Amino acid sequence: MLVKRSEEMKKRMGASAANKRTFIAAFTLVLTMLAPLSAMAAPATNNSSQLTFDSTKKIAIEKAKILTETYGTTSVQYALIDDGEIVISGQAGKNDLKGQVPLTSNTIYGIGSTSKMMLTTAVMKLVDDGKIDLDVPVVKYISEFKMKDDRYQQITPRMLLNHSSGLLGSSSHNAALYGDHDTFAHDTFLAQLATQNLKADPGAYSVYCNDGFTLAEILVERVSGMSFTAFIHKFITVPLGMNHTKTPQDLLDPTKMAAVYSPAYEGQLPKENYNIIATGGIYSTAEDLAKFSQIFTGQVKGILSSKSLEDMAQEEYKRGMWPEDSDTSISYGLGWDSVNLFPFNEYGIKAVTKGGDTSSYHSSLVVLPEYNMAAAVTSSGGSSATDQLIANELLLSALQEKDMIKERKPVKSFGLPVKANRPQELSQHAGIYSGVSGQLMKVELNAGEPLSVVMLTTPNKPTQTYTYTTDGSFVNDKGTEKLKFIVEKNGRTYLWSRLYLTIPGLGQLAFSEYKAEKLELGELSNDIRDAWEKREGQKYYSLNEKYTSILYLNGNTIIPLDFLKEVPGYVSNHKIVGANKAVNQQQIPGMAGRDLREIEFFKHDGLEYVTTGGNIFATEEVVKPLHTGTHSLTTIQADGYAKWYSVPAAAKGKVMTVKLPSHGAFVVYNEAGRCINHTVVSGNNQVVLPENGRIVFAGEVGAKFEISLN
Repeated sequence: MLVKRSEEMKKRMGASAANKRTFIAAFTLVLTMLAPLSAMAAPATNNSSQLTFDSTKKIAIEKAKILTETYGTTSVQYALIDDGEIVISGQAGKNDLKGQVPLTSNTIYGIGSTSKMMLTTAVMKLVDDGKIDLDVPVVKYISEFKMKDDRYQQITPRMLLNHSSGLLGSSSHNAALYGDHDTFAHDTFLAQLATQNLKADPGAYSVYCNDGFTLAEILVERVSGMSFTAFIHKFITVPLGMNHTKTPQDLLDPTKMAAVYSPAYEGQLPKENYNIIATGGIYSTAEDLAKFSQIFTGQVKGILSSKSLEDMAQEEYKRGMWPEDSDTSISYGLGWDSVNLFPFNEYGIKAVTKGGDTSSYHSSLVVLPEYNMAAAVTSSGGSSATDQLIANELLLSALQEKDMIKERKPVKSFGLPVKANRPQELSQHAGIYSGVSGQLMKVELNAGEPLSVVMLTTPNKPTQTYTYTTDGSFVNDKGTEKLKFIVEKNGRTYLWSRLYLTIPGLGQLAFSEYKAEKLELGELSNDIRDAWEKREGQKYYSLNEKYTSILYLNGNTIIPLDFLKEVPGYVSNHKIVGANKAVNQQQIPGMAGRDLREIEFFKHDGLEYVTTGGNIFATEEVVKPLHTGTHSLTTIQADGYAKWYSVPAAAKGKVMTVKLPSHGAFVVYNEAGRCINHTVVSGNNQVVLPENGRIVFAGEVGAKFEISLN
């Protein structure tokens, strides 16, 4: 049954959720790139076999303890490889609430988007074999790849790997499931793309794009004639001895995986399956990822050519629109999140990295190609950002022990701001800006006052203020963030943010990105405005999410439609373009412009429906009162849509028992929309009905649910 957890775990997981939001928001604040290094430090030749790495081992233990005890990470696993030898390996935290199931180096974690590096390796293997040309259109290899937007014919494999394809972002409908390796998301992916437009010209700029890697997964399968899982095992995991690296298509004992938890549930969650495998669905260990890194250090020959390795580490992000170079954790190569990673650039060392996050699992791989070193970190709870900090610390400490760096650099900041006179013309940049995940912010430039940023979508967040300085930027009071307005060649105005984020006890992250784009506001015609005003405040209920979906637990199947009076002509950050359609038109490189969607309403049999990103929702009218008699029956009809019910006053407090079909489940939400029971998670088919609650029954066509109330 879904209830509040023990106070200790609730505190930990609550911290995890808040921490995750903090770091993902910061990572979203991520983008620019590190200044290109004119001279790389010459790699030293210390023989690691002569070193015990005692200091680094102690630091790893200390940092892992901080991560699990302070930053809401349930468990963490780490490994350091040097000259082909794993010299440090460890783990910390809990694997179960009672502490009875030990963590080991073989405990398996989901690695999220770090999976993209195995996909990139697979593509480059086919490039080496002469079977793929990075700069030939994808349609040459996948003839049935089509989109509504004719520009899709310009998309190349390179654009898929450097995030510049122009695809909307994440077509992940029914991809994230509990204990279910259904290939629906993969099998219907091309059909989903066929209904979509592009958000930009292919190659115009790099913006994080999961769909590019799902399409590249299909590319590998079409060209090789093998499933992606079979391909990576044959050419990557088996040759490297990565015995604990699996996908949802492999037989994998869930008890071998690190346990995952949620603030909403008392016990351990079922196994997570992300069935867009190359995008984020691979499972592995820190030691296996360390072995994988040997491809990129050149320690293992025969998997990729030296040319492919060099090509992967090029500054691909510079091919399109991008902010000026500055310290950052994001600067795309082929697959890599960064090919100029901070803080290693401070030491003249080239570092490449890839991180990944799912709902519960996180990972980071940091590689120093010219030093034959890498660190890998996996975790349950936390974030890829904090995992990266642990990996950074392992490498920096080991470099010190090997006498490759003499001393550690201090943390960086811009210094406390010194006020300067602000040019009057900057006032034209005041207005409403849109950033990552639909964040809307009001930027104010009132005469004689600092620049202020008010987060409209998170009204409880304090207003942020910035002082204008002589270099033409605005700096916050702590000297940790700079903002600047940039009008790009495309005529759009961007808010450029550079940020140094220090995580106490762990280290410092650097971000440089276009944080947000200014929206052009406008009034709607009367008929269009009237159509949308009728929808304000309504809730829409998911109809086509599979019964095993992770989204049911997170409450993302009930979506309210709200408008902000400060942003006329928009719903969230989607511009209203008709009585039944709204589109997200922002074009922001990096992370802030990722995962865009179109919203479209239609009516059928008197009910209004809305489609977005492959998901179908319906208005409150689809929700029927639950029958309050002793027995009732509900059946999934031929359309496969879930059946929604409200809890009438007469049913409040009663015990509902449901005889479940073999391919179905039900979920109960309280009045606030919080999940109190998801049968796939709890296994409990009996629940006390909450006042004004909602119940959803989902399953395969024909699934029957026999309901009893007592």
